[in-house]
Amino acid sequence: MTADTDDVTVESLIDRLRAEADADVDPATTPDVGIIMGSDSDLDVMCGAHEALDELGFEEQTDFTDAPDARFTYETYVVSAHRTPDLMYAYGQTAMDRGLDVIIAGAGGKSADLPNMTASIAYPLPVVGVPVQEKSVDSVIGMPTGAPIVAVDAGKSFNAALSAVQMLAREYDVLEDRLLEYHELLTGDVARDSRDLHDMGLTEYVESRKE
Repeated sequence: MTADTDDVTVESLIDRLRAEADADVDPATTPDVGIIMGSDSDLDVMCGAHEALDELGFEEQTDFTDAPDARFTYETYVVSAHRTPDLMYAYGQTAMDRGLDVIIAGAGGKSADLPNMTASIAYPLPVVGVPVQEKSVDSVIGMPTGAPIVAVDAGKSFNAALSAVQMLAREYDVLEDRLLEYHELLTGDVARDSRDLHDMGLTEYVESRKE
């Protein structure tokens, strides 16, 4: 769906989410993962989640009624816990009915409330929290007993996406296979680096990495 030039309001986005939740659609055509962030200034960090999902064969879905060809998809929204709390509530409340299986939520600042608030609202849907900055860590992980959230280290949205896919892989064998293939690529890289560093020696190895 291409962006238009009409004015958009929080209320219109809330109406969209609720309409999608009420729609009778095949869950196989809805986004599996929702990526939300408190501000588009968080995108430099949160794009790591997109990269990980793309690496594992997901496609971004920008139109709820027109799914990409890929079986597994994700969507992205900017949702501020402080500036647009009604939108945050609507996103969390409709997430399950809209077909989402897991949410990745990132926020920065000392009051990075979006991940943990979303986890409370969307419960029992799992939420993976991403502290966009180091000072956001305590806020994101500070959930009381009985209100769980999965959280990664500051800035590690790539790992957040891997965690989300791990959750989905318990239901979909093909995702488990993709995760294993990705892991094998990583271990292969380490093995190659180890061999080359040993066989080439430090000086030649360092020079080879500059080429």
